[in-house]
Amino acid sequence: MKVKVEARNFLSINDLSPSELLSLIARAQELKQPKPSDPKFPLQGKTLALVFEKPSLRTRVSFEVAMNQLGGHCIYLSQSDIGIGAREPISDIGKVLSRWVHGIAYRAFSHTNVEELALNSTIPIINALSDLEHPCQALGDILTIKEKSFKLEQCIISFIGDGNNVASSLALAAMSVGATFRIASPKGYELPSKIVSRAKEIAHLTGSKLQQMNQPEEAAKDADVIYTDVWASMGQEEHAEERKKVFARFKVTDLLLRQAKASAIFMHDMPVHYGEEIEMGFLDHPQSVVFDQAENRLHAQKAILESLLSPTASKGKST
Repeated sequence: MKVKVEARNFLSINDLSPSELLSLIARAQELKQPKPSDPKFPLQGKTLALVFEKPSLRTRVSFEVAMNQLGGHCIYLSQSDIGIGAREPISDIGKVLSRWVHGIAYRAFSHTNVEELALNSTIPIINALSDLEHPCQALGDILTIKEKSFKLEQCIISFIGDGNNVASSLALAAMSVGATFRIASPKGYELPSKIVSRAKEIAHLTGSKLQQMNQPEEAAKDADVIYTDVWASMGQEEHAEERKKVFARFKVTDLLLRQAKASAIFMHDMPVHYGEEIEMGFLDHPQSVVFDQAENRLHAQKAILESLLSPTASKGKST
């Protein structure tokens, strides 16, 4: 199945229509179990630049392996390699790399930097994480939920913790597939208002539900998915001790997981801070699908890369 995405870039879940998102998930499932008749190297001769201001395990390795398996290859460029915004302005970096490579996966501190790179590039830009969104993670998450035999339009996804970039993209993705997305956060740490507004717009079209609350137990009740993330992300280290106090009631424990359905799964995008958002060893809980979730980053990103970089990819503008 060929997937045609109208957006030239993938900066946000907003760049995909609900139907495009579902098509990419379906394509990721096909790429996970390829047929002998499938093209073996659809991205042969293509090069992806990985421009990373932040270090990464899952994002970097999954992109490199994805490009390799699709017949292309990657070039990794860290902040120390190119001095983004310091030694060289983002606009110049975009214009230069556009002459050499076929796409850029940019892992940035600021979402405005991702948008600026896209404005100054003539090649597809993929948001590999910013302070606002983590759309590649959300696609892998939805793929994982779907393959665990949940009907997406009936699924209750409960996020416990900070209304951060991971929660934002997952909320938008959940709205696109018709699911119910609950998030329990301390007051002052909810989803950004712009994400909430967009999520409600999508929900109006798909019949999904966005529910915000401040009690973890309320969010967990009868949920199909319990999801959490670290309390302090990269770039928030100076607030880590303060956040430990604020989020102390938002730890996912076996007791909290019991509030969900017996068939519920536990998810975390990793890395984890044991003893904070989860108990020690919780990734190996019988209901945890965290390592399947990590694997699915590879397959979801293969679908994204194929849709944007293959010879038949759309050349339309980003939404």
